Amino acid sequence: MPRTDLPSPAAATEAPTVDDDLEQVFDLAPVGLCVSRERTIRRCNAPFAAMFGYSPADLAGHSLEGLYPSRSEFEHIGAQGLAVMQQTGHYSDERIMRHRSGRLFWCHVAGRSMRLDQPFACAVWAFEDISARRPVTVELTAREREIARQLAAGQGTKGIARALGVSPRTIDGHRARLMKKLQARSAGEMIARLIGLQ
Repeated sequence: MPRTDLPSPAAATEAPTVDDDLEQVFDLAPVGLCVSRERTIRRCNAPFAAMFGYSPADLAGHSLEGLYPSRSEFEHIGAQGLAVMQQTGHYSDERIMRHRSGRLFWCHVAGRSMRLDQPFACAVWAFEDISARRPVTVELTAREREIARQLAAGQGTKGIARALGVSPRTIDGHRARLMKKLQARSAGEMIARLIGLQ
């Protein structure tokens, strides 16, 4: 008598493959995932696209530049990330990104490269919208956003000045304007507001 608990040959050929499982993991991940080549989106999942107000098909083949508030931020963060990835193969930070509507929001970004010698040749990125705990509450210039990003990461005036190739005095001027915009009475209060503690 033939066994009835075995799948039929047709059913066996329709069983999910490892590749199918990986596709589902990528598509159903609870965070935004993106595979990029030379900072161009090759593929992204629905949470990544939705975070920016798009569908995955809208973003495939487009530069990541369109998701940044400005070209200068795309270039500067890219240069900073490249230097770190050439040493370690991975990079993470918290930065302000731009939704399709023009709304700006804080985002945690972490990436890993396949090659140390050419980190942007192929990289995988995870994006998480952290605006619920760190809202953008005031309008900032591109330079102020960059300084806010560095301050939120714990950088001091001298470190930021070195990273941006300007004098510490220039950074102090930007910090003073940030304090005024954020209505902060001290540097500590300014940082607290930037990172969403106040």
